[in-house]
Amino acid sequence: MSRIIAVTGATGYIGGRLVPRLLAAGQQVRVLVRNPAKLRDVPWRDDVEAVTGSLEDPDAVRALCDGADVVYYLVHSMGARANGDFGEKERAGATALAQAAAAGGVSRIVYLSGLNPGAKLSRHLKSRSEVGRILLDSGVPTAVLQAGLVIGSGSASFEMVRHLTDVLPVMPAPRWVLNRVQPIAVRDALDYLERAADLPREVNRTLDIGGPDVLTYGEMMRRYALVAGMRAPLILPLPVLTPWLAAQWVNLVTPIPRALAIPLVESLQNDCVVRDADTADFLPPPAGGLTSYERAVELALAKIARGEVETTWAGSTAVDAPSDPLPSDPNWAGSRVFTDSRTQFTTAPPDDLWEVIQGIGGENGWYSFPLAWAVRGWIDKLAGGVGLRRGRRDPRRLQLGDALDWWRVEALEPGRLLRLRAEMRVPGRAWLELSVVPRGGGSLYFQRAVFVPRGLAGRLYWAAVLPFHGVVFKGMAARITAAAAAVKAHRFGV
Repeated sequence: MSRIIAVTGATGYIGGRLVPRLLAAGQQVRVLVRNPAKLRDVPWRDDVEAVTGSLEDPDAVRALCDGADVVYYLVHSMGARANGDFGEKERAGATALAQAAAAGGVSRIVYLSGLNPGAKLSRHLKSRSEVGRILLDSGVPTAVLQAGLVIGSGSASFEMVRHLTDVLPVMPAPRWVLNRVQPIAVRDALDYLERAADLPREVNRTLDIGGPDVLTYGEMMRRYALVAGMRAPLILPLPVLTPWLAAQWVNLVTPIPRALAIPLVESLQNDCVVRDADTADFLPPPAGGLTSYERAVELALAKIARGEVETTWAGSTAVDAPSDPLPSDPNWAGSRVFTDSRTQFTTAPPDDLWEVIQGIGGENGWYSFPLAWAVRGWIDKLAGGVGLRRGRRDPRRLQLGDALDWWRVEALEPGRLLRLRAEMRVPGRAWLELSVVPRGGGSLYFQRAVFVPRGLAGRLYWAAVLPFHGVVFKGMAARITAAAAAVKAHRFGV
């Protein structure tokens, strides 16, 4: 029977995979999005009803819940700064949704939370536990599914294991690598979430979900190495590595930025295993059985190799990321705007030039002075930013809203324009715009870097990097057009 199912967090890692499953099951799906443009390139965009707004907007939350049968609450502040007010924001959002769901006649709320170790909760786990309590007390039957590390292509937990193992043959590690964890394959987590919508009304409780394997974090790394065909790393547990220091280490060695590494590491300070022995009485395991850890790793690596990663941890816009549109007026809002513009002609047709532009970043790099880009990436990592190793979701195609190393795809007009907004740590706001114009048997390549400084620090920053622009940006324009010409030559067998 078709129902109206509302989803918050639909553009996040889990929500972006749950929505197509609900649609395939014949459900009517309604999603809450701050910016409808983020849905433009997802394959299910025309099949859902989009409500514009956020959990901070009472009217939008009411519109989301009004007449809905089930509401999925899939938002949380894992990437928020720990010293911010993320806890208060999460409580306010949960309260708003709880009230709107009760008033709108919602029959079931499903919330994905984290496994509760029972003691010494981290700030983020404590906040998620409080959100669960607010929803359970809403008067609407609520299922709080508590999961540990989710293993799947693009998940933060998987990327942390993958990069730590790939990079470090010998790993000095904190003692929590000896703690027990119970990872769950993303496919199993989605299966539980989908079936939780059909729980009887009298079920209003937490339900722990996990995979079939209970491992230490060190064992997860070793088993990953075996599946990936690598030599297992030598792990040396050290009692001196505090959670804060361990998070800095994860920030430097993996694509996971410090803001996300801290809550991930803090959640591993205790055993993180299923404690509810009766979950199967309400939600039996998936029909095909639970997916083993090794199989989950194998499936994730295969998707990455095929370029079929539907969603990634980086696809969710950071809580404190800038989101202002590109200034179009040099005196925009009375601010000083610095630009670096380049134009280059190539005999390559527009399609070949666009192929190079759309493939920029990630493994393909930035076509200019790799050492300078690498150094800037490490500086950003040391400052707690995302750095360059975040890569890209798909090696060949981009979507609006995709993360691309330290950039975010802000505007995308296939064949014509790519605009990237910087998410690196800079004293101001920055964009990089690449565009194509057909011209006389070839193409004109336009490249523009835009920087809006914040105070004196921003102006000093621009002055400091200006001498490098002649090498970095000029070389970038020349190499991109040369690469496009090479694509043309390859097509014609020259």
